[in-house]
Amino acid sequence: MRPLPAVVALMLVVASVCAPAQEGARLPDIGSSAGTVLSPADQRVYGEMMLSQLRNYDYILEDPLVDSWLRGVGNRLAAASDDPKQDFTFFMMADRQVNAFATVGGYVGVNAGLVLAADTEDEVAGVLGHEIAHVTQSHVLRSVERAQRDSVPILLAMLGAIAIAQSGSSSSGDAAMAAMASAQGIAAQRQINYTRSNESEADRIGIRTMARSGYDPEAMAQMFERMQALERSNQGGAKERTPDYLRSHPVTTTRIAEAKARAAKMEDRDAGFTPTFTAIDNPLLPSSIKISTAPAGSDAVQFGWVREHLRVLSANTPTEAIGEYGRMQRTGKLSDAQRYGLAYAHLLAGHGADAARELAPLLEKYPGDLWLLLATAQAQARAGNIAAADAIFEDLVARMPRNRAVALTYARVLAERNSAAAGKRAQDVLRPLLARAGDDPLFQATFARINEIAGDPIRAGEAWAEAAYLNGRPERALVQLNNLKKRSDLDYYARARIEARIATITPVVLELRRQGIRDPDLDRR
Repeated sequence: MRPLPAVVALMLVVASVCAPAQEGARLPDIGSSAGTVLSPADQRVYGEMMLSQLRNYDYILEDPLVDSWLRGVGNRLAAASDDPKQDFTFFMMADRQVNAFATVGGYVGVNAGLVLAADTEDEVAGVLGHEIAHVTQSHVLRSVERAQRDSVPILLAMLGAIAIAQSGSSSSGDAAMAAMASAQGIAAQRQINYTRSNESEADRIGIRTMARSGYDPEAMAQMFERMQALERSNQGGAKERTPDYLRSHPVTTTRIAEAKARAAKMEDRDAGFTPTFTAIDNPLLPSSIKISTAPAGSDAVQFGWVREHLRVLSANTPTEAIGEYGRMQRTGKLSDAQRYGLAYAHLLAGHGADAARELAPLLEKYPGDLWLLLATAQAQARAGNIAAADAIFEDLVARMPRNRAVALTYARVLAERNSAAAGKRAQDVLRPLLARAGDDPLFQATFARINEIAGDPIRAGEAWAEAAYLNGRPERALVQLNNLKKRSDLDYYARARIEARIATITPVVLELRRQGIRDPDLDRR
């Protein structure tokens, strides 16, 4: 666990840019002025830096299948929100604490524990809809504005709260817990005290967004009841303590009753929402083509895979996850989703044959399911059945060449073989995703590794530098790029790419050094 000052320093970079424009300003606490506190560009920079630092401290759960599901749910809600033009970035945290947060720039984080506590995708959508409303209704920026009127730069105020939270811990265990709390505090939801009217408005707008996007609006109240029950029982160990979400979003019986009443008033799932055009109005389609515009609903089977996938990934070790499923099995028969989770835990524990055996009846019951096919292919590869694994992967790549989960999973399996031929095949598999992978650290790290084994050290070096930058290590990225620039075998195009990235990253590193902050790993050399 690295010390927190690196996080503080990066946030000070943003503060140093934003604070001069804030000095002396006395803005009214109304929505129309909130956008003047931070420009959209500054909001984006703040959000990106927050996310990169969470990655640096290994708090982000990077998994292509989970990412695809979360972004699908989030973007579906965002498109039906009151501000569909607002950009959102949704990401998953590995912590089993029940929590979610939103911050400026449309960055919305969800803890694995929130998904584990939910019974349906609609319940998760209820929380996401609420957080999206905090962004679209400018509640985050209004809180920034209130801190500004108190003559305290908002980002520094956040950092002060973080420093206080960090200062009382000396043991490694306590430091880890404090750092986790502090890192989530950077995202501001825990440090921003929304007013009761903010919470009521976010509930109201969130329920309407759920109805517009085809989710059950009653699920928000159901999720509130579930969290309230967790608070009252306060059962479990450190990973299942009283939900942090309730500290910044207090749930009362009145609030639950209001959420139920609002949901009941929804006469239909459109809730008065009229889209700009429907599918049958699309001028690019022949008039004879009729496409249903009915709400999509939620996929209960897929949500089961998501929840158990997260249960395994958020466990301390795959072995502990296997033990967790063993305890479930002693109390009753495992559901299909739990059987998938057990199989995935075996897969991560290196028990390929056991995983394949658990997955076989599930794949027979759900033929063609992408989650099961990818897990089966990985299990076959780990069990040594290379031909069977590649047959599944190659079929998926042929049908879905631009599917991120398919391409990254296959490439990582190929990388495990550590041969030039496997590396070159992985290059081909990842190439269709390359143009849109500039902000994808998981892709960049995978691309770097497969270029290493394929014999392309220049492309590998560039990708490793991008992965370092996206993971909150800009100084390390700059060192890697400058070392790469010294190679005598660079062609014109590679040199131009490298010099362009050096020019982009250098100002960030210089500002960090001006603040007196250096990469601790580089300092030790």
